[in-house]
Amino acid sequence: MKPLAECGLSQLLLDTKRFALAIVLMLASGCAVAKGSPAPLIAAPGQNAQPILLADASVQTPPSVASSDAAQDEPFDPFAKPDTEGMEEYDPWEPLNTKFFEFNRQLDRWILKPVAKGYNAVVPNIVQVGVSNVFYNSRVTPRLLNNLFQGKFKGAGIEAGRFLINTTVGIGGFFDVAQRFNLTTPEEDTGQTLGFYGVKPGPYLMVPLLGPYTVRDLIGYGGDIVLNPIYWLIVPTMHNIESIPTVVDVEERAATYAISIGARAVEIVNDRSLNLEKFQGVEESTLDLYAAVRNAYLQKRAKAIRE
Repeated sequence: MKPLAECGLSQLLLDTKRFALAIVLMLASGCAVAKGSPAPLIAAPGQNAQPILLADASVQTPPSVASSDAAQDEPFDPFAKPDTEGMEEYDPWEPLNTKFFEFNRQLDRWILKPVAKGYNAVVPNIVQVGVSNVFYNSRVTPRLLNNLFQGKFKGAGIEAGRFLINTTVGIGGFFDVAQRFNLTTPEEDTGQTLGFYGVKPGPYLMVPLLGPYTVRDLIGYGGDIVLNPIYWLIVPTMHNIESIPTVVDVEERAATYAISIGARAVEIVNDRSLNLEKFQGVEESTLDLYAAVRNAYLQKRAKAIRE
């Protein structure tokens, strides 16, 4: 006869599995989840919303989304012609952009990359992926709202389901349990929403400390910050607006600044560590790195808006 404590633990685990399965079945019937075989619980993340210091050539994608669409896995050609697949290349500020690009590159070379190497040597890869998943999970609100703004109700339902499952069963988003059941959807942001409604990308920009954008996407980046309730509740810069509630006292600004900056630093170093080999290969194989980054970024943004 099993001890009472052991039986209780077994029953708790069984109830948890049933709860997760019930949620998945409900979402599968209501959100038309894509079919396919279950994917690994933790998968290597794609390039992480906000570009990091190396002037990243791509836009953030879900940390563990594995697409079944062959076209989505097709690599971007950094040397494609500007008019390929409707891509518009407009870089009137190239002289200034190249200076900012070089600034970002040197900052990455001498500060970010060495720190990321040390971080990578100490932190196991599975933990790095989990950290990336947590940050991605925390930004669900802008993704969900932008799905709604574009009339993509299925995508909004999937985002809500992913957040519910990963926050509970996935321990605060550390494990991407939802992806195991192919509960995935393309990421939507405010820049894509603006493009969806016909706003042109405008000039290409290389932003110091952030990376590549267009004017439209930079405005969209600000929009994503506004749409994220974490910034309403915590970030001190919004505490002066009396109508916005906050869980942190205004007098604790130093602490909230430290937490915000520290969390962002961890996210940047973690993402850089996950992409050490990827960026190294690009740098070594590309003669005109600025043009390659620009073309790859514009291609990916154009494709994201079309989808």
